[in-house]
Amino acid sequence: MVFELGPAGEGAMRLVFTEVPQPALTRALLEIENRARQRFGSTLTDSVIGYTTLTLFFSASNLERDRTEAWLREQADAISLVGHPAHEHSAADLVLPVLYHPSVAPDLEWLADDRGLGINDVIALHSEATYFAYATGFAPGFCYLGTLPEALQTPRLDTPRATVPAGAVAIADAQTAVYPCESPGGWRLIGACPEPLFNLNNSPPSLLNVGATVRFEPINEADFRALGGVIP
Repeated sequence: MVFELGPAGEGAMRLVFTEVPQPALTRALLEIENRARQRFGSTLTDSVIGYTTLTLFFSASNLERDRTEAWLREQADAISLVGHPAHEHSAADLVLPVLYHPSVAPDLEWLADDRGLGINDVIALHSEATYFAYATGFAPGFCYLGTLPEALQTPRLDTPRATVPAGAVAIADAQTAVYPCESPGGWRLIGACPEPLFNLNNSPPSLLNVGATVRFEPINEADFRALGGVIP
């Protein structure tokens, strides 16, 4: 496998693979991340996995760059994507309830019309797929899930909304996600999840983490309200 390895600031090292993003690569990066925690202990202050990247952060005074680079290169050379099962053939780690209704999903009807589908077709396509958590970012607890069925893949909004409510289920390009908190956002909103995704009092604080598999389960308005959901 082809990769690049180098500094990412004064106290960090970044490993970048040229592979197409895929669950097997993410799981391999998770394995390297776990080994790094064991290898470097408290000198490793943080780590971040992207679609095809792993960045390790150290306090600058504790980073032995040459030794760290040699260790990372050894780990990257040993990566094999064989033996990592495709997520489509395994049960989801997490099932999230979702209300798919125009009252909480301002882009649902637009998406159905744009794709020549019925709303029920959109719901079926989105909820019957199993998604893989490739990366986190943008906001605490925001997890990038893929891959969206091709029939639903659509660009972001030309002009982002100033406010997107917490729990909004959204799509953009080949990705889907749930907004964990109220924030601006440019993704298309097709549903709402009443389950909290981020709580600092929990360990880990995020319900969704890299490497997890997720499905969405359609629910009705009564169940949505019973689970704590609010309809404007």
